Amino acid sequence: MNTLKISEMLQQFFNEDIGEGDLTSESIFPRSMIGEGNFIVKDQGVLAGLELILIGYSLLDSSIDIQLLKRDGDFVEKGERIATVKGPMGQLLTGERVILNLLQRMSGIATLTNQAVTLLDSEYTRICDTRKTTPGLRMFEKYAVRCGGGYNHRFGLYDGVMIKDNHIAFAGSITEAVQSVRAKLGHMVKIEVETENKEQVLEAIAAKVDVIMFDNRSPEEIEEFVRLVPEGILTEASGGITLDVLSDYKNTGVDYISLGALTHSVRALDISFNVGTKGEI
Repeated sequence: MNTLKISEMLQQFFNEDIGEGDLTSESIFPRSMIGEGNFIVKDQGVLAGLELILIGYSLLDSSIDIQLLKRDGDFVEKGERIATVKGPMGQLLTGERVILNLLQRMSGIATLTNQAVTLLDSEYTRICDTRKTTPGLRMFEKYAVRCGGGYNHRFGLYDGVMIKDNHIAFAGSITEAVQSVRAKLGHMVKIEVETENKEQVLEAIAAKVDVIMFDNRSPEEIEEFVRLVPEGILTEASGGITLDVLSDYKNTGVDYISLGALTHSVRALDISFNVGTKGEI
């Protein structure tokens, strides 16, 4: 992730939460009171977002000493300490919630992605995300997918063409939609087309697209369609694929399986922040 962008976004998040000041912490703790806080994992999973602890507390107070004890992508067990911070008690507590919210969500995404990769158990097919992310948090959530062993689909509408059913319907056909795109965009932009049947797959192949998605197709259908696609065109399966049935797609030969659930309905990894006083300076 881009450190400058992280700093800008964390500052916005702190502004939203802190506003004119932390009424509780500032009323209870004098600036001179020093404390120590520990981030403790309360369930097993995969970590993502540890850099946010470092950057977040540095934004609040440069005097805070921060020690990261784990790395993003590490698998951790319940009870493990992943980071320690030492500094003014009020500042430690002021930054706690914003940092924890992001850390828990990102680690939840990394954990779920890791589960998907493990369940698929394929040396060939890759798990990837979608644009079904939380508005404002896409950079964090897509990074978390990578920490869990997954891959990123396009980041937004700006970095790749994806011609879906509505585009095809209004354009008139896959061929016409692809031709319109090629007439306006350069050769550096990849074109993906969503297909629902054999005829559309063949039309996409004839149009020489870069990626063909099989939308809401069974493993058997996908295996049949993959055999039609020549080398040089990537394939993707999407729609209706859950962790419960993911292993059914292992031997289909598809290059990518995209899962919206990695980011849109994830359970946060339970992480706590416990503090103790260290006296005054």
